[in-house]
Amino acid sequence: MSINSHGYVAETSQAAADEYFPSYAAMMTAIGRERGWSPMTRPAFDALSSPHGALVVGSPQEVIEKIILQHGLFGHDRFLAQISVGTMPHSNVMRAIELIGTEVAPVIRRELGG
Repeated sequence: MSINSHGYVAETSQAAADEYFPSYAAMMTAIGRERGWSPMTRPAFDALSSPHGALVVGSPQEVIEKIILQHGLFGHDRFLAQISVGTMPHSNVMRAIELIGTEVAPVIRRELGG
């Protein structure tokens, strides 16, 4: 089973939220106009980024904790992060991928035996 989430990793929680929110909000607000949703606000984004929210956004440690929390709930064996949402700069996407590969994935594999 797989978990697929919009996600983003940066060196700190604040950097992750501040870097991801503008492109995420622009895309979700545009989609929302088509579907009758309210515009994406920062408080809504922050709630979605919380430990029990749908977004996997934060520092490497926060992302590790969220994936492990989700694994405890769902027992999934794969995790897919949709990082490139909207107008996210390519360099930010590449840095998030690097952090997932160098800091997040090794801990997840060690903790969950993958």
